[in-house]
Amino acid sequence: MEGRGAATALPLRLANRPAFQRPAGVRGGLTVFKPVVVIPVYNHPDTIPAVCAAVRAHGLECILVDDGSDGRTQAAVQRLAVHDLGVHRLRLATNQGKGAAMVAGFREAARRGFTHVLQVDADGQHDTGDIPQFIEQARLHPDAVIAGCPVYDASVPKGRLYGRYATHVWVWINTLSLDIRDSMCGFRAYPLASLMPLLEKVRIGRRMDFDSDVIVRLHWRGVPVVNLATRVTYPQDGISHFRMLRDNVRISAMHTRLFFGMLARLPMLLWRKVAA
Repeated sequence: MEGRGAATALPLRLANRPAFQRPAGVRGGLTVFKPVVVIPVYNHPDTIPAVCAAVRAHGLECILVDDGSDGRTQAAVQRLAVHDLGVHRLRLATNQGKGAAMVAGFREAARRGFTHVLQVDADGQHDTGDIPQFIEQARLHPDAVIAGCPVYDASVPKGRLYGRYATHVWVWINTLSLDIRDSMCGFRAYPLASLMPLLEKVRIGRRMDFDSDVIVRLHWRGVPVVNLATRVTYPQDGISHFRMLRDNVRISAMHTRLFFGMLARLPMLLWRKVAA
């Protein structure tokens, strides 16, 4: 584990700073809002410098979680952390999967005293120009998950686009709601106050099943979801770690577990709908 000092609280006198620096919650008598970006990195040596630079251009610190990457990526991540005090490096000795990398990043963010985490992928698919909107919505809705809802261009593979709807339908069934418009987009802001107790109690999917698994379980716990439209592109020379057979089997197993979890919570979920 490598990195520098813990985050600094933002006092009220900073209220005239940009949205991502303004305070949101109250802790110890001081109003604070301390967001950080967590980027899981696995063998993306060519894209991570630009993604990291785009994050830092918005004035946000970031935690790069090197998920057992190759030598080139290790070197790229290390250079970024060495040359910028706002970039923190966390390395996992072996590849454990996107979900495991994010869980490690959440724990590191909590250890450093941050209140919210914005998850950004390392492959350059996410429009980092939307970062201020995500942070502003997290500030306005500090108890909510701010979930990216992709707006695709012509670069999206049609199989991936239409295949997502199978997961969407299962998520709507397993939450008995349409609150989550897209459960698979990794561009998302989390409130750590709600997320960390869940991670301590439940083993969330450690690989490509993570994004859908965690947002459904947070929804079960009553955490609000704010959907935010964001542009997503698929670079022609992009690197994808999605494995069609293995990951689809894993995602199907996740939906099955969540379905039975929904049945166990059915009275509570129905009562919530009636009470609303």
